Amino acid sequence: MEQESGAEAPTVAKEISQAEKESAESILNAPGVLRIKKEFLDWNKLLKTHHGQSSSEGGSQASEPPNKKGKWKKAKGQNKRRPHQKPSELCDVVRLCPSFLKDPDSCQFGERCRFSHSVEEYLANKPADLGDRCYVFDTHGTCPFGITCRFAKCHTDDQNENIVNPDVYSPEAKPTTSNQLPKDIQTSLRKKQYKFPKSDEYLRAIGKLSTAQDEDAIKLLPRERKKLEFADKLYLAPLTTVGNLPFRRICKGLGADITCGEMAMASNLLQGQSSEWALLKRHQSEDVFGVQICGSHPEVMSHVAELLNDTISVDFVDVNVGCPIDLVFKRGGGCALMGRLTKFEQVVKGMIGMLDVPLTVKMRTGIYEEKPFAYRVVPHLRDWGVSLVTLHGRSREQRYTKLADWDYISECAKAASPMPLFGNGDILSFEDANRHRESTGVAGLMIARGALIKPWIFTEIKEQRHWDISSHERFQILKDFSNYGLEHWGSDTQGVEKTRRFMLEWLSFLFRYVPVGVLEQPPQKINLRPPYFVGRDDLETLMASGNCADWVRLSEMLLGPAPANFNFLPKHKANSYR
Repeated sequence: MEQESGAEAPTVAKEISQAEKESAESILNAPGVLRIKKEFLDWNKLLKTHHGQSSSEGGSQASEPPNKKGKWKKAKGQNKRRPHQKPSELCDVVRLCPSFLKDPDSCQFGERCRFSHSVEEYLANKPADLGDRCYVFDTHGTCPFGITCRFAKCHTDDQNENIVNPDVYSPEAKPTTSNQLPKDIQTSLRKKQYKFPKSDEYLRAIGKLSTAQDEDAIKLLPRERKKLEFADKLYLAPLTTVGNLPFRRICKGLGADITCGEMAMASNLLQGQSSEWALLKRHQSEDVFGVQICGSHPEVMSHVAELLNDTISVDFVDVNVGCPIDLVFKRGGGCALMGRLTKFEQVVKGMIGMLDVPLTVKMRTGIYEEKPFAYRVVPHLRDWGVSLVTLHGRSREQRYTKLADWDYISECAKAASPMPLFGNGDILSFEDANRHRESTGVAGLMIARGALIKPWIFTEIKEQRHWDISSHERFQILKDFSNYGLEHWGSDTQGVEKTRRFMLEWLSFLFRYVPVGVLEQPPQKINLRPPYFVGRDDLETLMASGNCADWVRLSEMLLGPAPANFNFLPKHKANSYR
């Protein structure tokens, strides 16, 4: 049930005089501040901010106190020095050998194995179960983690043997996820024994021919390519770290049409790195799914395209020409590739020649704010055979400062015709979506931060309404994410903690949502910072907290207590507000 927008606000602990409220009005009336109904304002915190006192909570909805010049101090970029904990640091004190778990005689290391082969020792040190229902067991009729599952009691017998629910389990059932790299191919990649006959043929051709003759090189590789209809679709952007498979399942269930995996580095894929290949996994619910590849060399990119075409199931492959981070940019990838047209052309044409599916490109307006040049690049992409371009309306230099330039996106959409171009930037409501769709002539919309802040934005756009979603409905979305995470990363201790970490990364965006019933003038704008406020119930207030400790508390409501040595600092600082 949706919560009534006129629900009574919780009372704030300390009574604030009218004079004190009036003194804090300067904060509420400052430029860039979201308008909140006064009955929901947290006057205690507002007054602390007004008097220049730092909140003890370590961050919340409001921005930093003004500096001497009266400007708001913003936190920018990433927390690059945040602590990194190895998965093994958060695992059980005694870890049971995975091979021994499957078959007591299958461990090739025997007595030299660094994991335990004693079930009794493991169970004596194993933490208490987190609940009496295992989502994996309920969904599939069996749990592959057996006694190591943190919900093991519901699917193990008195002899600690795994049981099967015959009413649910089917030996013929297909896996719910695909695109797993076969071990033999991984081994050949690591030993550099994998053959790339088609891409090598193309590379030999462009090595002998000038760029003006590259069209002849493409003719050496005729392919019948699958066609996709992109127009009028809602596209969930590929999001590094937070755009994982469980999150994409959430968005798919809430109305997203197109999904794409997280950015994968081409060179790492060619080395057979398991962590990089994990980014390409696809859930069965993702009916229109692509993978995003980042690289800068025609040889590497054409090899990857041939490899992906032969090994995984996707509907399109996307080239990341928008990544702004220094590590990628300085190597000629991401945004840098936009300014290297000859190399860019060789990359695009080589990949198109290897693929049976469409090739798409995601890019920014340019490198520098004052010198956008995507308008000049887009017609080339159309002529080279790219099936779709998605354009983020900011330059590399801007990152997420200032609003996206939708006027420039409109110009690029006209230059791209008849190739479809999707616009991306600052969409947080169905009204934003309607305005940009109607005024720019783009073929569709890509949604990134808006989906992280409120994944139900896809539902709002399709149903053309503001969804005043209740805190309990939002909590159910988090519960679904935790279940999907346990299914994807595992229901043992390591899987639980990995699910927790990715949930916390998402909560660093999710807390920025301001409920419709709390707003004076809906909808919420992505560039406006809300003042401190309380929700319409305790759970809504907790979800609005910018304190990392409160995010951990939310995760503990779903995944049990965090380990004693657990710590978390979000990857991204809040550039709009803290």
